[in-house]
Amino acid sequence: MHAGTDHPSAPGILGRATELDRLDRLLGAVDGGGPQVLVLTGEPGAGKTTLVEWAAERGRARGLGILRVRGSEGESGLGLSGVHQLLHPLLPGEGLPGDGLPGEGLPAAQREALDRAFGSGSAHHEPRLDQLSLCVGVLGLVTQAAAHRPLLLLVDDAQWLDLGSVDVLAFLARRLEGRPVVLLLAAREEGVPARFDRDFPQVTVGPLSRSAAGQLLDAQPDPPRGKARTEILQQAAGNPLALIELPRALARGLAPGSTRTPESTGAPGTPESAAGAVLPLTARLEGLFATDLAGLPAATREALLLVAAAGTADLAELVRAAPALDVVRALDPAERAGLVRVVDGRVLPRHPLVRSAVYHAASFLERRQAHLALAAALAGEPDRRAWQLAAAATGQDAEVADALAESAERARGRGGYAAAATALERAAELTPAPEPRARRLLTAAQSAMFAGHPQWVGEMSGRVGALTDDPRLRAEASLLGGWALGVTLRHEDALALLLGVAEGCAGPAPELAMGALSTAATSVYNSGAPYHRAELRRIGGLIDEDGDPAGCAWARAVIDPHHERPFLLGHLKEGLAALDREESLGNLTALGGTTWILDETEQAVRILGRTIDLLRRAGSAGTNATVTQALALALFENGSWTAAEEAADEAFWMATEAGADNVTVGARLLRATLCALRGDHAAARTRAMDAVRGVDLRRSLSLQVRHRHAVGMAAFAAGDHTDAYEQLRAAFTRDVRPAPVHYHASLYYLGDLAAAAVRAGRADDARTVVDAVAHGLDSDPSPRLAAVLHRATALLTGTGTGTDSGTDDDAESSFRAALADPATDCWPFEKALTRLDFGEWLRRRRRSAEARPYLSEALECFQRLDARPWAERTAAELRAAGATTAAAPAGELTSQERQIAELAAQGLTNRDIAARLHLSPRTVGYHLHKVFPKLGVRARAQLRDALSRDEQRGPASGA
Repeated sequence: MHAGTDHPSAPGILGRATELDRLDRLLGAVDGGGPQVLVLTGEPGAGKTTLVEWAAERGRARGLGILRVRGSEGESGLGLSGVHQLLHPLLPGEGLPGDGLPGEGLPAAQREALDRAFGSGSAHHEPRLDQLSLCVGVLGLVTQAAAHRPLLLLVDDAQWLDLGSVDVLAFLARRLEGRPVVLLLAAREEGVPARFDRDFPQVTVGPLSRSAAGQLLDAQPDPPRGKARTEILQQAAGNPLALIELPRALARGLAPGSTRTPESTGAPGTPESAAGAVLPLTARLEGLFATDLAGLPAATREALLLVAAAGTADLAELVRAAPALDVVRALDPAERAGLVRVVDGRVLPRHPLVRSAVYHAASFLERRQAHLALAAALAGEPDRRAWQLAAAATGQDAEVADALAESAERARGRGGYAAAATALERAAELTPAPEPRARRLLTAAQSAMFAGHPQWVGEMSGRVGALTDDPRLRAEASLLGGWALGVTLRHEDALALLLGVAEGCAGPAPELAMGALSTAATSVYNSGAPYHRAELRRIGGLIDEDGDPAGCAWARAVIDPHHERPFLLGHLKEGLAALDREESLGNLTALGGTTWILDETEQAVRILGRTIDLLRRAGSAGTNATVTQALALALFENGSWTAAEEAADEAFWMATEAGADNVTVGARLLRATLCALRGDHAAARTRAMDAVRGVDLRRSLSLQVRHRHAVGMAAFAAGDHTDAYEQLRAAFTRDVRPAPVHYHASLYYLGDLAAAAVRAGRADDARTVVDAVAHGLDSDPSPRLAAVLHRATALLTGTGTGTDSGTDDDAESSFRAALADPATDCWPFEKALTRLDFGEWLRRRRRSAEARPYLSEALECFQRLDARPWAERTAAELRAAGATTAAAPAGELTSQERQIAELAAQGLTNRDIAARLHLSPRTVGYHLHKVFPKLGVRARAQLRDALSRDEQRGPASGA
C-alpha cells in the first residue's frame, strides 16, 4: 500500500487519507478530548498492518511509549499469551527505556495476580487465578507505566488472540478515560473479537479507489501494462496486497489471461469488461484467500470449481451443470468457512481472488470438465456458452472461434467495446488460418481503442504484421498502433506511423488514409511542432476528402484553427451533416474535437456529451478517457467548473487504469488550474508540478503551456505577480518577434499575461508579445479569441515606458470591444475578468457609477464559480466604488447539503458520497459547491470545524 502520498504526514501511503486522519485523532486523544480506543477492520491484505505500523511510527515521533501484540494462530489456544506479549516490556527485568521498574508500587494482590499469570512460581500453590485481580493488575501496570510516558497500545491480528487476552484487553479498553493511554486494535472484518465489535469506534479499511489502486500498481518494480494491467486491477478489487503480489506472479511468467470466463463477453446480466481472466496467485495470496480450501469436502470443492469457472454463478445454472451433485448442500461448508455467500439465488465469492485460488487449485482436467459442464448448461445463452467452450479448448478450434466472434459483434452492438475486444482476441487465438486470425486481431484492437485502452491496442496491433502480408491490414494495424503511441505521449513515434499510412494509402485507399490523418491530427495538436502541421497539410492535400467529412474537419482545424475561419466552419457544417446521417463514435469524437478547437464551445459540450452517452449506453462499457478529458476542458471553458472537475477526476482514474499518459497529465493539470482559480495556490502549484514530474514537455507543447498557465495562475492568486508573469510569458518564445509556444493553446493566455504584466511592471515586454501575435492572426478570429486580444490590448494601453502605447480612449474602446459580442457569454470566467479589469479602470478614472455595473456582474460570476481571489478583489473594488457588497451567498444548509458536508468532512470522496446517498458524483459536487460559501470555507479539510461552529450557533431564529 506504499508509494505516492495522500497524507501530509504519511509519505508513501496511498488512498488512506480518511484512515490516517482517524489515527491522528486517536493519537491526539492521549491528552484527552476524544475516544481513546479505535478498531480497524478490513479484509485480508487491505493494509491494516501498514496502518498499525504508521501509528507506531507516528506515536514514537510524538514521544509515546509503544506496547504491542500481534495475534498468532499458533498461540490462539495459549491462555493470556496475547497479554503477555503486550506487557512483556513492563514485566520485572524488562521495562521501557528510560523508565523505572513498573509494578513495584502496585498493591500486593495485583502484583501476585500478575506473577501467577505470567510464570512466576511465587504463588504456584494457589488453585485458581482471580480474573478480576488480574484485570485490575494489568490496568494498574499500564497506568503506572503511563505516568512516566503516555502509551500507545497496538493490537494487530486480533482475530487470533486467545480469549483470556481479549477479556483483559476489553476490561482495559473500557477504563482508559482519564489516563494518557490510547489503544488501536486491528482485526479481519469477520474476526473482530466479540468484546470489541460494538462498544468502540470502528474504521473499515476498504478497497483502494481506482486511481490509488492504479498508482500503487504503477509503483511496483515491474508494473504491468495494457490488458494485463486492467485484469490485475479488476481481480485485485482494490486490495493492496493483491496489487503488490499479482505483478510479481506476472513478472515470474505466470501470465494472466490464460483462462477467461463469460463475464468478459457482455452477456446480459454480466459486466462488460475487458478483464475476465482468472489470475494465478502467489503463495502469499493463496495463504490469505484459500487457506480453508484444502480441508473442505470433495463435493464442496467440485461445486466451488463450478462457481469459479462460471464467473458469475447462478444456483440454477450450477444445478443444471452438475445434476448428480447436491449443489446447495455441497456449498454449505464453503459458506460457513466464509469463502462464498449465497444471496438471492446467486453464489458470490468473498473476493475475486477467492475465485482465482479455487480455480488454480484444480488440475487442468478438472477445470476443463467444469467448463464443458457449464457449456452444456448454458445452451440457451450463446455468449456465455462460447466462452466456456473457449476455456475448455485444447487447441485451435474454428467453430468456437466463430462463436466468440459472433459474441463480440453482439457486444459491440450494445456498446461493449472492451468486451468485444476480449472476445475477438480470444477468437483470434483459436482461429486456425493466419489471415482470418489477423483480421480478428485487428478488429479486437479497434474495439480496444474505442474502449480507451492504448496499451492493449499497441499489444494487439503489433501482432498483426506477423500474420499477414496484406498491405491494407498492415496499414490499419499501423493506424491503431499510432493512436496507442500518441495517447501514451510518444507523439514522434505515433506520427511516423500515422503520417506514413496516410501518405501511402492516399491513392489506393483514401478512406483509410483520412482515418490515419484524422488520428494523426490529435498527436499533431498535442505535439505542437510546426513541421508536423506542415506534413498534415501536405498529406491532406493528397487525399480525397469526400469519404470522411468529420475526420476531414478535425484534421483541417488542427492544421491552423485561427486562419480561414469561414472555410473551417464550412468543413464543420459538412461534418455535422454527416453526423445527422450516422451517429458513429468516430464521427462524434472528431466533431467534438473540431467544435472545441474552433471555439464552438457550447456545441462541443453537447457533442462530447453525446459521445460519452454512446460509450456508456451499455451501462458498463469501457469509457474513453480521451473523450472525457476533452469534455472536461470544454466544461471548464464554458464555466461549468464543478462538472469539469468531476469529468477530469473520471478521466484521470480511467487513464490511470488504461495507461493513457496524455490524459493522466492533462486531467491533473486541469485540476491544478481549478485549484488555483479557487484560491488554493499552494496546492495548485504542488499538483501542477506533480502532474508533469518525469514528463518531457518539450515533446508535448500543449501540455507544456497548460502547465505554465496552471502555475502562473497559482502565482497570480498568491499575489506573486512577477512569478505569474514569468510563467505565463513562457507560453511564448523569447524571439525578437515572439510567437506562441503552442500555436493554439498559448493564445488564450494573452489576457492573463497582460494582467500580470501590468502588476509586475512588464507591460512593454508583454506588449511586444501581444502585438506580434495579433499581427500574425486573421482579421476574423473567433469571438472568444477576439475578446482575449481586446482585453490584453486594453490592459496594456497607456502603460509602460513607451510613448506610443495609446490613450485612455484607445483603452476604453478595446475594453468595450472585448465585452460587446454577446457570443462571449459562452466563456463566463474570461468575460468576468474583462468586466473586473474595465471596472477597475473606470473607478481609477473617477467614474465609479459607470464601474459598479461591470464589477457587480463580475462578482456574481466569480462567486458562482467560487473563484475566491477574484471575488475578493472585485468586492474590494465595489466597496471602493461606493457600493455595499455582501459576502458570498450564505444561508442555512439544507438537510441534504448538511448530510453531504458531514460525509465530506469525514474524508469521503464525491464518488463515495454519491454511492452512499444514491446520487451522482456530479450532484454531490453541485451541493458542495453551494456548501462551501455558506460555511465560509475553501477546502474540504475545513469542513469539520465549520460544521462544528455552525452547530454551536444553532438554527436561525424562526427557522
